[in-house]
Amino acid sequence: MTHDWSDVSERIARLAAAPGADQIFGASGHGHGWRLEPPLSPSELSEIEDQLGVELPEEYRSFLLTVGRGGAGPAYGLFPVRQLDERWQWDGDGAEITALETLSQPFPHIAAFNPADGLPGPPVREAFDSPEAFGVAEDAYWDDRYQVIDRPEHSVGLVYLCHLGCAYREALVVSGRARGQMWADERAGDGGLLPVTDDAGVPLGFATWYRKWLNNSEAQLANR
Repeated sequence: MTHDWSDVSERIARLAAAPGADQIFGASGHGHGWRLEPPLSPSELSEIEDQLGVELPEEYRSFLLTVGRGGAGPAYGLFPVRQLDERWQWDGDGAEITALETLSQPFPHIAAFNPADGLPGPPVREAFDSPEAFGVAEDAYWDDRYQVIDRPEHSVGLVYLCHLGCAYREALVVSGRARGQMWADERAGDGGLLPVTDDAGVPLGFATWYRKWLNNSEAQLANR
């Protein structure tokens, strides 16, 4: 069933014109500025999905076709999907994490997981004879740790859609058992990857996730 997005453009326009709109997190500076990029045409979306080898979840597909290909949205906004270097891809700070060539492979998780679990802790200064030796060991430790945490198999089937700041990002699962859910990538803070949920712990789909941001933005401005 196609999601009804008919109210969104008008609501975004009202938010953009409201006093204090630039105070909503992510709206000003290098953020989305309450701008929505033009929607995709059906032929463009078909070309994108053919290129990726996967059909995008319906709620996001209908957003791309009727609202916009990116722009105003949670945090610093939705990464727009654009044709760059003759290939369709998502564009923005962190959008490059999306592995286009593996989107058709199933995301392997349905519950939160942290690839750092079970790894040893960092070296301690007291165990080394000199600051130089400690520095070498510390650098090697973090290099090895990031190689494990950032393995590409952890993010197959994920389309990264927005940047929350400090390398925290949120992504849409496009293949696998959690298809259609929004997931948070908190590996930058050793938090792993986990579903974005409502207050009852139920995973959010794209539409609920986007509308939650829209509702919260309106409530925040109404209370100013």
